[in-house]
Amino acid sequence: MRITRRSVLRGATGLGATLAFGRAWAATEMDLGNLQITTLSDGHLQLPESFLIGDLPRDEARAILDAAGVAAGGYEPPCNVTLLRSGADVVLFDAGAGPGFMQSTGRLPEALAALDLTPDDITHVVFTHGHPDHLWGAIDDFDEPLFVNARHLIGRIERDYWTDPETPESIGAERQSFAAGAARRIELLADRLETFEDGDEVLPGVVGRASFGHTPGHMSFEIGGGRALVAGDAIGNAHLALARPEWPMPADQEPEQAARTRLSLLQELAEREVPLIGFHLPGGGIGRVAKNGDEFSFVSEM
Repeated sequence: MRITRRSVLRGATGLGATLAFGRAWAATEMDLGNLQITTLSDGHLQLPESFLIGDLPRDEARAILDAAGVAAGGYEPPCNVTLLRSGADVVLFDAGAGPGFMQSTGRLPEALAALDLTPDDITHVVFTHGHPDHLWGAIDDFDEPLFVNARHLIGRIERDYWTDPETPESIGAERQSFAAGAARRIELLADRLETFEDGDEVLPGVVGRASFGHTPGHMSFEIGGGRALVAGDAIGNAHLALARPEWPMPADQEPEQAARTRLSLLQELAEREVPLIGFHLPGGGIGRVAKNGDEFSFVSEM
């Protein structure tokens, strides 16, 4: 396995214009023999500190965040979209946020262009879950599917959750827009959207794996016979989630279930030394998990 990191800069009118506007897309690449994985930046989220800490023990949580260099008051996690190239397949894991979520997100089409790819080149879009920064980018400004030549795949439980008419009433006021946005985009994808179950090989070399908790049907993906794991938001950050994986994190919809999933994944990844690819992890999101006592750490490889 070889992991490298490179910065790709490209703008509509050339490199100078890109630099002038301060736009740069970092691409971290990992070769797995006949498979190539590249993570691309869709931008970053802009979140309040409460999104991280919530009802957790504030002093202890703040000490962990301070040690990780996370300033008080706000949080700006990266959004790493994973691109897999395998033979003729050009696969995206998640689609980014698209134009309708935050001004700091929705950069995926430009990041693809930096690799001389267009949305038309994508053959598969495989979703970890239905939150805005993962699903909404599948639909363009005109309410049309962006990846017109792609098969779209999502876990059945996750699809059913977002299309259940009871979800907007049960999800909580702060996430009702998530429910409405997910249901609308799933409806717009219509028969382009296929479902799969835990353990299914969703395409050659990619196996879906239940990692429920962040959302009720969240899925991760084993790549190349377990040579890497695309974890989505099952491991949602590189500080609190690893230092205190047993804590119920406020970002998770089912916090207790998410904590069990997170701890199980971290233990397995550390023991097997399998590369982890995380949507909100630093350094392009590719690295390894190390264990030290009851705590874990994420070691970015670039």
